[in-house]
Amino acid sequence: MKKATKIIGAGLLAAAVGNAVHAAAFRPEKRELPPLPEEALNVERYRKNLSKAIQFRTISNRDSSLVDWKEFDKFHKFLDEAYPLIAEKLEKEIVPPANLIYRWKGKRDDLKPIALLAHQDVVPVSKGTEQDWEHDAFEGFDDGEFIWGRGSIDMKNHLIAVMESVEALLEDGFEPERDVYLLFGDNEEVVANAENGAFDIMTTLKERGIMLDSVIDEGGAIIPVNVPGVLNNKHLIGIGVAEKGYSDIEIVVNGKGGHSSQPPKHNALGQLACAIKEIENHQFKSSFNQLMNDLMDAVARECTYPVRLITCNLPLLKPAILQLAKQIPFGACFVRTTTAVTMASGSPAANVLPQRASAVINFRAMPGTTKQDLVDHIRKVVKNKDIEINVLNSKEASKFSPTDSRSFRIIGDICKSLEPNSIIAPYLVMGGTDAYNYEPICENIYRYAPFRVSVELLRGTHGTNEKIPVACLEDALKFFKNYIRRASAE
Repeated sequence: MKKATKIIGAGLLAAAVGNAVHAAAFRPEKRELPPLPEEALNVERYRKNLSKAIQFRTISNRDSSLVDWKEFDKFHKFLDEAYPLIAEKLEKEIVPPANLIYRWKGKRDDLKPIALLAHQDVVPVSKGTEQDWEHDAFEGFDDGEFIWGRGSIDMKNHLIAVMESVEALLEDGFEPERDVYLLFGDNEEVVANAENGAFDIMTTLKERGIMLDSVIDEGGAIIPVNVPGVLNNKHLIGIGVAEKGYSDIEIVVNGKGGHSSQPPKHNALGQLACAIKEIENHQFKSSFNQLMNDLMDAVARECTYPVRLITCNLPLLKPAILQLAKQIPFGACFVRTTTAVTMASGSPAANVLPQRASAVINFRAMPGTTKQDLVDHIRKVVKNKDIEINVLNSKEASKFSPTDSRSFRIIGDICKSLEPNSIIAPYLVMGGTDAYNYEPICENIYRYAPFRVSVELLRGTHGTNEKIPVACLEDALKFFKNYIRRASAE
């Protein structure tokens, strides 16, 4: 018995020592990166022009006849006046109704162009909430700490940073080796719309035989992370290499209607409620894709040494992490196709039984889950087989872009040079961007916005008091100037 105990004890000690050695070596790869070159930056001009850009009410709408296209015309004129060298030296084209293509001609025609994307449009301010803003949503107020207004984070900050960086490079006398395209869509905020500005831009380029080397669009940001004793003063930088699909699917139950004084046991609305409950109670299966594995591995390697005694055993922890993620909305969206019932309607009057009751379910599909899979899922889990299922709007999940490409490496290297304490990893973008439209002409599509903002500020996107810190603007210009210099080289 004593001998067995000693053997077990020795085995446990050996395992503990082995784990300690493994944890000590469980670190990110060390790479020596040269410091970024000094850049001439006009941050004050950027601040001023971002404030002015916010003042243009470039609000998109699913019904294009309801869009005030004059605001887009005014915005275009503003860009010409704010950035005269771009207006002089770059070829500008408008793809109707208001999409912009800028072409900066490179020295060599044998190299594929790079493209920087942004969208001009913003979402409206919800009616009745206008007075909830500390500063008018379209004032572009700069209080010295924040620039306030609709589009300050999504995404006129990004668009103006690109314009400012190109203007500064022109002032420096820089000439790219390959063509540089600036592609600004007019209705990104209208997801999965039949009229798609970015798709029209892509089609225009495709018809001219243009294939792009790389695309960079909005997506990940620089998020400060500080968990004392676990992750000390780090910055999480996610480079989006794919994005989820999007579908709005309507389910409909038809009934006889009639006077509410003589109701059946379950009218159409009651039957609809049962269908909604069945759909919510049957969520899609959760799993870790390779991107989540890469993200968790990158974070685990940056933990402090005592914590790495645990995180170095990541494969053993995954089942527990997956169970935890499923219980938290922020975590669940990374590991499964999400289901959100967002709209419902029934009778037009309180004393009338509904003849038609409907609900709209918004799905954000993981790559590999198609629109048809969503319809099949509803049909499977809802017991009432007489329901109607109508797909209102939909786009499939994007393809995955490679993480070993030249352009991905350039993004990561610049980020690491700007913020040495950063954790850089590929990830799956939860929302939609214009970038997926460019898949027919580009394999290397990345979603990254070089702005250091808190999770709280990111949650303000599309909400009341959207604002961006002035302190994060300088590094955004450093990123874009360096990115254009490197990505437009051979």
